[in-house]
Amino acid sequence: MVDVDGERGRGRDGDGRGRCGGPVAGAAGSWDDGLIARRASEKAAVATGDAGRPAPEEDMLPALGGNFGGPLRSRLDALHELVGLSRTRVESEALAEAGRVLDEAAARQRLSSRHTVIALAGATGSGKSTLFNALAGVPVSETGLRRPTTSAPIALCWSEGAAGLLDRLAVPSRLRRRPLAGGAADAELQGLVLVDLPDHDSAVTAHRDQVDRVLGLVDAVIWVVDPEKYADAALHERYLRPLAGHAEVTFVVLNQIDRLGTEAADLVLDDLRRLLDEDGVALGEHGEPGATVLAVSALSGEGIPELRELIGCFVQDRTAPERRLAADIDAAALRLRPAYLADGRAGLDERARGDFTDRLAVAVGAQAAGEAAERVWRRGAIRACGTPWLRLYRWYERLRAHGSTDPRLDSPAEDELTARQRVEQAVRIVADEASRGLPTPWAQAVREAAARGAEGLPEALDELMAGLGDPAARPPRPAWWPAAVLAQAVMTLLQIFGALWLVGQIVGVVEPGLLPPVLVMLGGIVGGPLVEWACEGAVKGPARRYGQEAERRLREAAAACGRARVLDPVAAELMRYREVREQYATVVGTRPSARVVGGIRSGASSRLGATRAGVRGR
Repeated sequence: MVDVDGERGRGRDGDGRGRCGGPVAGAAGSWDDGLIARRASEKAAVATGDAGRPAPEEDMLPALGGNFGGPLRSRLDALHELVGLSRTRVESEALAEAGRVLDEAAARQRLSSRHTVIALAGATGSGKSTLFNALAGVPVSETGLRRPTTSAPIALCWSEGAAGLLDRLAVPSRLRRRPLAGGAADAELQGLVLVDLPDHDSAVTAHRDQVDRVLGLVDAVIWVVDPEKYADAALHERYLRPLAGHAEVTFVVLNQIDRLGTEAADLVLDDLRRLLDEDGVALGEHGEPGATVLAVSALSGEGIPELRELIGCFVQDRTAPERRLAADIDAAALRLRPAYLADGRAGLDERARGDFTDRLAVAVGAQAAGEAAERVWRRGAIRACGTPWLRLYRWYERLRAHGSTDPRLDSPAEDELTARQRVEQAVRIVADEASRGLPTPWAQAVREAAARGAEGLPEALDELMAGLGDPAARPPRPAWWPAAVLAQAVMTLLQIFGALWLVGQIVGVVEPGLLPPVLVMLGGIVGGPLVEWACEGAVKGPARRYGQEAERRLREAAAACGRARVLDPVAAELMRYREVREQYATVVGTRPSARVVGGIRSGASSRLGATRAGVRGR
């Protein structure tokens, strides 16, 4: 057993490159809501010219992605921000996978970027441990008829500096080995950490748990199948199908082909490809990105050189951690898709806002108040400019209609200042309009924001209307009203004067002469209604404008109250959704089309994918 702790604790990798990371936050603090404030602080630092100076280590936010490539780092940062913006909106279970990816990225970036960790997984009796020994060139993993043979992960390291990676996999020091065949001269496998896992179908539950745990941490996996169990439902349904998006970091090795003839091996290999295609696993044939399918015999050595060459190209490319992490992000994004993608265009248009304002105006009685103000203006003008005899007649009509002089019967009792049910209905309608087409978590957030604003909206409208006062209570009087009142008084005095003049003639106090008093009296009688008619015609325009102005004030006041309490919170939720939608689009991103090992070496590319070189050479 060889100690592989050579570079543990060093600040840089042995090749002079910085590690994939730097100081990172712990799992509990690596994806919180504080990122918005930190982003604002970074922008402020750039504006003041301090962005170029390194921040103190205790105040510096570790950049997710470390030394990962630009697109991957952008996706990680977007996922980091997406989770932070969504923690109070999306269920924690839906965000758990994204949080795990962020935590694993933060952990992986702290460790060696020169090493590629590949797990060797397979079912009982597939020859996995034999293949492990064949790649090592010396018996390392126990083989035999007893099942299960491998009870704990065994690590094989081709170079120093992988202690941190093995600690992360929880591989004990006693199970860490170094290959003897080739030794340090085996250049193509320098940086490889090969881990032999227990059987994934082991009868021991602890073995299966170890397989599941390690598979979530390694950079790539080699699935070893045999001609008897290559179609096992446990393998395809539990592992290959759920991990179909990780095809670019997946190798499927058909072992024990020495037990088959050439034609039989070809048929089994074709059927294996078919099953993988049904699982959704892309096959890396003809230089296309996807899983590598290879036929080997660990006992006879057939196909082992080709497998070693493919693994060597894969390791020397040193992009496996990024590829694995990109696939993990894809899986997390696919799981989060229902929480961020809407069916249609979400938001409130001007029509919906206008309808909400109209409903609030109806609830506060803006139109009725305007019409009442107009009527009061006109009634005041007619009352002020009308003849006393007409006012006496109207008083008599009211007395007959009500049967009493009780002043409380002069006008009908008013309803509530605001109709609560109408306000609640207006809020429900605008919330439904705003949430239409949104994913369920964000639609619920919009409705909750509208409901919170609706809780005190009726009372706020009541107070607002009370503060504005009743526009019909004291309408303003135009400047010409006193002149009209004076003219009406003159007409009344003419009637009284003419009547007294006639009475004086009848009793003999005044010299007789019928025409003058009659003309004076007729002038007052005709002039009074004419003055009233002229005032009524003159007051129509101002009364209408006064009513419209009163309605406008009430409408604008109700709209401002509704906007502050309902529309603005709803708009804030919609803006938050648009922001997370943009971040989600960045998380989804675009994947590189080049296969990890494809095109690295022209000699290897011809065997990439479902190569049968090992079979046909038999």
